[in-house]
Parts: sequence; C-alpha cells; structure tokens
Amino acid sequence: MTEQTRKGFHAEIDEISDLIVQLAARAGDAVARATDALLKYDLVEAQQIIDDDDYIDVAAIEVEEKCQSLLALQQPMAGDLRQILAAMWITGELERTGGLACNICKGARRMFRTELPPRLRGLIAEMNEEAIRLIRLSVDSYSERDAALASALHDIDDRLDSLHRTFVKTLLESSRTHDLDVQPSMQLALIARYYERIGDHAVNISDRVRYMVSGVMPWRAGLARHRARDEPRTHELAAESAETSSNGDDKAD
Repeated sequence: MTEQTRKGFHAEIDEISDLIVQLAARAGDAVARATDALLKYDLVEAQQIIDDDDYIDVAAIEVEEKCQSLLALQQPMAGDLRQILAAMWITGELERTGGLACNICKGARRMFRTELPPRLRGLIAEMNEEAIRLIRLSVDSYSERDAALASALHDIDDRLDSLHRTFVKTLLESSRTHDLDVQPSMQLALIARYYERIGDHAVNISDRVRYMVSGVMPWRAGLARHRARDEPRTHELAAESAETSSNGDDKAD
C-alpha cells in the first residue's frame, strides 16, 4: 500500500471499530431491556425489543459489507487482514447476542404473569448484570486492542457459569416444591441458558481480539481437545465396522 492508501485503510478500520462499539452498545442495551421486560411482565416492551432487533441486524450487515469492500479493494495482509477478519467475526457474535435478547423476550411472553420466586428473580438480575459486563469488557478489549484483558474474560465468565448452575439448581428445587409449574420452569431453564450463551459470545469476541492483536488462535485448543476426545471413538467405530463387514463376508461364504 502507498502511504495515502494506508491512511485511508486505517481510517476505514477506525470507522468499522466505531460501528462495532455502537453495535455492542445496542446488543447490551437489548439484553438489559429484555431482562427488565421479563421481570416486570412488560409484553409491550418485550415486543418492542424484538422489533428493534432489525436495527442490530442492519448495523451488522453494514459492518460486514464495509469489511468485504476493504478485503476486495485493499487486499490486506498479516495484521491488517486479521483486523478485518476479527471485525467480521465479532460482528456475528454481537448479532447473535441481540438474537438471544429477543429469545429472552419470547420466553417472557410465554410465561406472562407467572409469579417468580424471589430467589429466581434475584439470580436473573445477577445473570443479566454479569452478561452485560462481559459484553462491555469484550468490546473494551477490542476497541483498546488489549490482549491481556481479552485473555482474562475466560476466567471472568466463570462467574456467569456459576450463576447459571445455581439458577438451575434453584429452579429444580422450586419445581419439586410446586412453586412453579412445568411449563414456566422449562421457559426459565431456556432463559437462563440464553444468559450463559451471551457470556459465551463475549468470550468468543475476546478470542478474536487475541487473534487480531497477536495472531494466536485460542479456539484451536478446543478443536484439538475435541479431536483427541473423539479419535478413540472413531477408531472403535471403524474397528466395529470392519468386524461387521468381515462377519458378513463369512456368512456369504
């Protein structure tokens, strides 16, 4: 790239970064509003959040189109390429976060007027706070290009995972004591899972930030564990298949 072209490239990267920060703010706000609608039995607000998700989708498409344009016109390499790829991946994570906020609202509609035990209400509020905190920290790590903060998000997410486990345990206790019917209990179990998934998306963002800054691919470790776990089973199935085939040949003879 010429000096002028590089300046233009970085100006566009800065614009994309600003759009992603705005998108994250929208997604975090959607989660907060969805929780408020759930706890206040506000169906009007729940529907408004679902309708507003279109704005998140449109904003995500705008970022992706800008990234695709940069890839096509500038043909970046190395660190420049990683910035664009990370921006596209992060945008997808934020778009899905907005979708999970919509799912919380849909769950709120299905269990309208169900009286929630105080302990469950408190845990929902705590999960909401942790989920929003994770969104904010993940995007802070992106906007500041802070790989150290990004690395810390896995440990920070443990708090939300712990809250989720406590919620499920408390929910089961409420079901056993007949404080909640089966249908609302199922909806609440799904809603709790949505909060946990929001945290997972924030952690995914942090992994993309680490890749953008240093080229490290943290998700490769998970892929390696998956392959190591499945490889013995794959060999076992192959052996069983070979044995079955051999037995079939013997019978044919």
